[in-house]
Amino acid sequence: MGTVQQDLAYIIRRLSRSKGFAAAVIVSIGLGIAANATIFSMVSRFVLRPTPAGDPSTLLALHTLHDGDQCCNAFPEPIYEDVRDQARSFRGIAAYYELVPASISGSGEPLRSWGQAATANFFDVLQSYMTLGRGFLPKEEDQQVVVLSRRLWQTRFAADPSIVGRKITVSGRPYTVIGVAPKGFHGLDLVLDTDFWVPLGNVHSLVAESLDEHSREQHWLQVVARLNPGVTREQASVELNTIARRLAVAYPATDKGNGFRLDQAGALPPRMKTVVLLFLTALSVVVMLVLCIACANVANLLLAQTVGRQKEMAVRLALGGTRGRILRQMVLESVVLSLSGGVLGVLLSLWSTQSLSAFRIPAPVPLDMSITVDWRVLLFAFVLSVGAGFLFSVIPAWAASRPALMNALKGEDPLAKPGRRITLRSALIVVQMAMCAVLLTATGLFLRSLQNAANIDIGFRTHGMVSMQLDPRVNGYSPERTVAFLHELRDRIAGEPGVQSAVITDTLPLSGGGRSDGFTAVVKTKNDTGANRQPVNTELYMATPGYLETMGIPRITGRDFRNESVTTGPKAAIVNEEFAKQVFGSENPIGQLVSGGGVIYQIIGVAGNIKSRTLGESARAVLFRSLDQTVSYDPATMGYTLVIRYAGDEGTTLAQARQTVRTLDSSIAVYNIATIEEHMNEAFFLPRLAAALFGVFGAIGLILASVGLYGMMSYSVGRRTREIGIRMALGAQALKVQSLILRQGLMLAIIALGLGIPGAIAISRLFSSVLYGIGNHDPITFIVVPVFLLIVALLACWVPARKASRVNPQVVLRSE
Repeated sequence: MGTVQQDLAYIIRRLSRSKGFAAAVIVSIGLGIAANATIFSMVSRFVLRPTPAGDPSTLLALHTLHDGDQCCNAFPEPIYEDVRDQARSFRGIAAYYELVPASISGSGEPLRSWGQAATANFFDVLQSYMTLGRGFLPKEEDQQVVVLSRRLWQTRFAADPSIVGRKITVSGRPYTVIGVAPKGFHGLDLVLDTDFWVPLGNVHSLVAESLDEHSREQHWLQVVARLNPGVTREQASVELNTIARRLAVAYPATDKGNGFRLDQAGALPPRMKTVVLLFLTALSVVVMLVLCIACANVANLLLAQTVGRQKEMAVRLALGGTRGRILRQMVLESVVLSLSGGVLGVLLSLWSTQSLSAFRIPAPVPLDMSITVDWRVLLFAFVLSVGAGFLFSVIPAWAASRPALMNALKGEDPLAKPGRRITLRSALIVVQMAMCAVLLTATGLFLRSLQNAANIDIGFRTHGMVSMQLDPRVNGYSPERTVAFLHELRDRIAGEPGVQSAVITDTLPLSGGGRSDGFTAVVKTKNDTGANRQPVNTELYMATPGYLETMGIPRITGRDFRNESVTTGPKAAIVNEEFAKQVFGSENPIGQLVSGGGVIYQIIGVAGNIKSRTLGESARAVLFRSLDQTVSYDPATMGYTLVIRYAGDEGTTLAQARQTVRTLDSSIAVYNIATIEEHMNEAFFLPRLAAALFGVFGAIGLILASVGLYGMMSYSVGRRTREIGIRMALGAQALKVQSLILRQGLMLAIIALGLGIPGAIAISRLFSSVLYGIGNHDPITFIVVPVFLLIVALLACWVPARKASRVNPQVVLRSE
């Protein structure tokens, strides 16, 4: 240890005299570590984070399967009860309904919040300990009691320590607070951001959906189970399969062919896991390329430094120093530099993860997509820093510890031989430039995709409009009262100064998806049996009169809604051109009847196509339903969206709208207030995120590669000063000398492109599903990137070449 301390003291003294060199190494490695730590923060958040419960290894999520299923389904309540009563592999089985909308009282205006309805043993099975109070008791299965999240308790109730036992209003009903959940607990789902929990018996009064608890076919409960001590997952799976066969015999009409699947509770759902892991794997490969470029850059710096230290090493060996000691010092120096770069990388990743957390995914439910640097990220950064330190130090340290004494005293380069065209430093530059070509190609593809996404015709207006959501049904409104309330709200706001129009819908386009159903034309002739017609999957939207005009969606033919009758005749519908094309072909759709979801609609108009779910989708069939006719049999589960087109001030318009809602009913919460431009920014989430990530990584790679090329060429010019001086003395022209140096650098760049572009073509296949309007072999990108890299290489080589052409032969020869 004493020797190691001496080595460290020597290394620190030496680096303090080479501040520029140390800073270059630390910044290079820091950028590479920062990129890797940022992406690993996402891996830690969405893949490695343990279940927020006690002893997470024994807590499992249960899913039902049917013949042919490869994934998972929720449980019907009777099947949950059968498994709960019959399974002996578990010491506890709990169930919960994952999304319960509510309006919660407290200080200020009512708050729109989302919670969960859970069985009384939910917190016991999770082994979750409360910040305040307790979880549910068995006798409270049907009681109006509530457990608050710690965040809701702090933000809505000012962290009142006496909150337990106090009554609060949840969707117009009094609930007694019995506990506050632990810090950071938002349920078992990785991304859902829930704020309260009520007993499962309250689900029917809080959720407007029709939930038939006696049906064995309505899947609506999520189930978790805690393994008994000593019971393995395989043993539990065997028992569940036995129960499945028993239920198939007892209930053949509904349970035949059913099975069960076990997964780790709190993990990514199986449907999402493949996509998320592929995305994170692609990003991990990219950031590892950035780190490799940084390591190659540092290795080149160390190799250049090694040449300058040959005399020093030769003297130390001559005085009795050992090669092992010199090798250890060199490696230790590299590790110290790498760890310093790791510290810088972690600091940069703290900033980058905050920036990533600011991205919002367009979704109708609250999502927690926050990313932080946790202990797993710190450990990863430490291991990566040490590994990188060893990686880029091996060859320079080996060369430094084995100098040829006679050659070293002459100052010769131990890694260069006369006549060799490609040195090790040149090879490292080629590797850097090749990896940079891959990064810049990916960056170019995503920037082109973002540009195309911005130019996509979405089919509706985005300027001069604001939207807000409200949900009267959670306050106990009947369908009739909901329609009357929305009518009055719309009429009052439409009459406000500066408001051009006001309409109401269930959800905005590009909100991540809403209701959809299969639709077919109603058979009208004997010859047309409809047997060969496949249902057309159709996006459903509710709308009030004036919706198309307000949203700027062109009406091609037919008429708008006119406050259609709620009870008599077929339901009125307006379809888009794609629906008319898929269902009726060249026939006139006006007046035709279509059927979907057990309801018959009469088409009264045809509108232009819109982007419904994602920006990159092909044209989808869309059907707009009259809101007045729809609320009674298919209420909007996520609430209703008020859209206001205004000509005055945005802030004034929003204030007027909120005041109107408070005037009509002060207990109704207003939420998700945004302009349509802000809504569109969220819809651009994926292309913006990809372009931002790859843009940053590509820029880092380009800077490192160009600096490395410049440094290598400068070093080469410095080593060839005597040669260049002799050439100039013998009559070589300055332009000839410059072309000699430029040719050497550009040859390396061309070799790198020859290696990097095929690699970029191979990797680009991973991105084909997330590119908008371009293919993964976009010719513009694959032309611009090589040209751009050659220009950068030319500039990096030109400065040393210009310096070389100004060498004074007399000075050089005099020094010799």
